[in-house]
Amino acid sequence: MAWVAAVARLRARRESGVLVTVATVRGHAPRDAGAKLVVGQSETWGSIGGGNVEAVAIDRAREMIAASKPEPELLDFALNDKVVNRHGVQCCGGTVSILLEPLPAVQAVAIFGLGHVGLELARILSRQDLDLHLIDTRSDMLTQERLNPLSDAVAQVHVHHTPLLPEEVLAELPRGAHVLIMTHDHAEDAALCDAALRSQQLGSIGLIGSAAKWGRFRKRLATEGGHDEATIARIKTPIGMADITGKEPATIAVSVAADLLRTFETEVT
Repeated sequence: MAWVAAVARLRARRESGVLVTVATVRGHAPRDAGAKLVVGQSETWGSIGGGNVEAVAIDRAREMIAASKPEPELLDFALNDKVVNRHGVQCCGGTVSILLEPLPAVQAVAIFGLGHVGLELARILSRQDLDLHLIDTRSDMLTQERLNPLSDAVAQVHVHHTPLLPEEVLAELPRGAHVLIMTHDHAEDAALCDAALRSQQLGSIGLIGSAAKWGRFRKRLATEGGHDEATIARIKTPIGMADITGKEPATIAVSVAADLLRTFETEVT
């Protein structure tokens, strides 16, 4: 499998990995500069020449995968019989430098409701390297023309039109996906909150709205939904940065996006 396809496979699985590249070669070596190997938690794709160099690179890559915030690294190898190696002798006669680049698992975010705030939020989050799911029961909110500002997205954008039960999309989201609930209909919001609390595979759950709205939802989630206080506390509301108080859709979206990015940082520390 080509290394590009291997990286895409890791991304689709939302698994972290390491891209290993032969950066420089002097003298004789098993592979030329530019040869690549992709290392996942339990699989590898490609080769940088086998032997001690590849085995050490895989060992180090797996250590990086297990680390919280790995940084790119360069490893230097002398390929002669005078060097004591961990995985046997390689005596091609040259030297090689190997670059190890972490491939972190991408975050996934689902925005339920592509109204004024939802669309502005999608525009901001589309500039991030993540999987972005956009869900709305109204087809006119998801037209190609309306979503045209996302045409140059860095994120991988997935559009879901669910005219009846948007909460069914929750089961389709990647494990650990962060959910933001901001539909045009409070009944829809309430159903989504209830369904999200019943899922064990989601990341954070955020709900847009006032204290009065949350008071009604909280009571309903406890009495009709049967959720205990600890479960209900999984929902964060209001969402966004408390010290950003503007009410323009773009301002709210910036606030919510900043708060979500802070959540991402907290997850890996």
